[in-house]
Amino acid sequence: MTLSPTDYTLLGKQLHALLDTRDWLTNSAQLSAFVFAQVPTLNWVGVYLQREPDMLWLGPFQGKPACHPIPFSKGVCGAAARTGQTQRVDDVHAVADHIACDAASRSELVIPIRSGDALWGVLDLDSPEPGRFSTTDQAGLESLVAIFAQRTELPHFC
Repeated sequence: MTLSPTDYTLLGKQLHALLDTRDWLTNSAQLSAFVFAQVPTLNWVGVYLQREPDMLWLGPFQGKPACHPIPFSKGVCGAAARTGQTQRVDDVHAVADHIACDAASRSELVIPIRSGDALWGVLDLDSPEPGRFSTTDQAGLESLVAIFAQRTELPHFC
C-alpha cells in the first residue's frame, strides 16, 4: 500500500513535532520508530551511520537484528552511501551483492542522510513485498529524511 503525497505531508508535520530535541541518537530512534509505525508493510527500518571511512555502522532501528557493519562496496545500503543517491530496489534478490539480513525482505529503499555536503548515514527500509516502494514513497520518505536532518545536530564521526 502506497501512501499519497498528502499522507506524507501530514507525516512530515507529525515528525517535525516529534523531533523536539537536536540530539542525533534520540532523533534517529524516533525517526526509525515513527516510519516503522506509520508506513505500511515494512519489516525493518533503521539508520546506519558513517562511523569510519567507507563503512556504515548500525544505529537505531525497528525490526529483527540487523547486519553490521556494512561496507560501501556491498549491498543496497553501500550503494546509497557510495553514490549519495537514493536506492529503490523492487527485488533485492536480483541485486548480486545484496546483503540478506532477513530472508523475508523482498524490496528495499535506502536514502542517504547528509550533514551539509558530507554523508552522515542512511535510512534503510525493507519490505516483504516485492515492488513495495513507489516513486511517491521515495519522494515522501526523502522529505521525512530532510526534516530529520534539519531538526537534528548531526555530528561528524569520521
